[in-house]
Amino acid sequence: MAGIKEVAELSGLSIATVSRALGGKGSVSAKSRKLAQDAAAELGFVLSYAASSLASGRNHNIGIVVPGVDRWFYSSVIDGASSELLEAGYDLTLYTTSQNESHRATILTDFLLRKRLDAVIAVSLELTESEIGQLLAIHRPVLGIGGPLPGADSLWVDDFHLAKRATEHLIGLGHTRIAHIGGAHEYDADFKLPGTRRSGYQMAMQEAKLPTSDAWQQSSDFTVQGAYATARALLGAGRVRPTAVFAASDEMAIGTILAARDFGLRVPEELSVIGIDGHELGQVFGLTTFDQNPRGQGALAAKRILARLEQSAQSSTVPYEPVAEEFPTHLVVRTSTAVPPAE
Repeated sequence: MAGIKEVAELSGLSIATVSRALGGKGSVSAKSRKLAQDAAAELGFVLSYAASSLASGRNHNIGIVVPGVDRWFYSSVIDGASSELLEAGYDLTLYTTSQNESHRATILTDFLLRKRLDAVIAVSLELTESEIGQLLAIHRPVLGIGGPLPGADSLWVDDFHLAKRATEHLIGLGHTRIAHIGGAHEYDADFKLPGTRRSGYQMAMQEAKLPTSDAWQQSSDFTVQGAYATARALLGAGRVRPTAVFAASDEMAIGTILAARDFGLRVPEELSVIGIDGHELGQVFGLTTFDQNPRGQGALAAKRILARLEQSAQSSTVPYEPVAEEFPTHLVVRTSTAVPPAE
């Protein structure tokens, strides 16, 4: 049976390069990786990950913990991370807490500590210092997506300023009667995203000296269906309707647009709607949004965690300095926002 030496000879690469290319243990050019993979395929060579793990101390496996996989944001992050890890020759093990505290405790104190993983990416989970310390104590780097984590790397978007800027976009068009549909309080458990985006809306309205009311600040569940029902109640109540709605997610913004159609309201001529996310359906509905590119967040998180592993492999004496990195977002203006109707 052919060995790694024969693969190196056929590909014209060094044994070390072939090992990195097939095992995902370091940076290798796309050309070298293909040469190594083609030679291995021709010779029927498969790298022994068991032997590789024993030699390197790595499992080539990254754990990703998410609240669930039934939401577009989480599945998009997983998709982005998975693609990046696959390119690097790493497996992905997925854990879902399902918003269940006992599941969360079991995952964090049992599954992740079995040393089958090289590192952990936590998505929208506000891990405690103790939980992070357990993982770092067994030399498992941790990176959080969604907000800062004590003593660990993190990747986040500025939800307060995103919400403030989204509201300011509507104000800049001339709207003064602006409603907000945000997440319900039960979604405030980790990083308090609904409350943070609501505060951004309130600050923008306050700075513009515009009135707000409890009736025009409604909560939903971050889904199209949930926001559709909430928006119907909002738009059908009272004699005076808002001329614009800032929804704390694109799916809720889409639900608002569908509800507006039920009332015969034209978007954007009679009702402007803006969201936050960058959802693929946003283009179909002409939705103005702040794109936070969750797939890009997942891919960057994977790159950062792999770089951490590479750093630790090169030197175990370098002090661990956690990095909090803000992920860039941008406004995408489409046809769901316009100047308000003439009074």
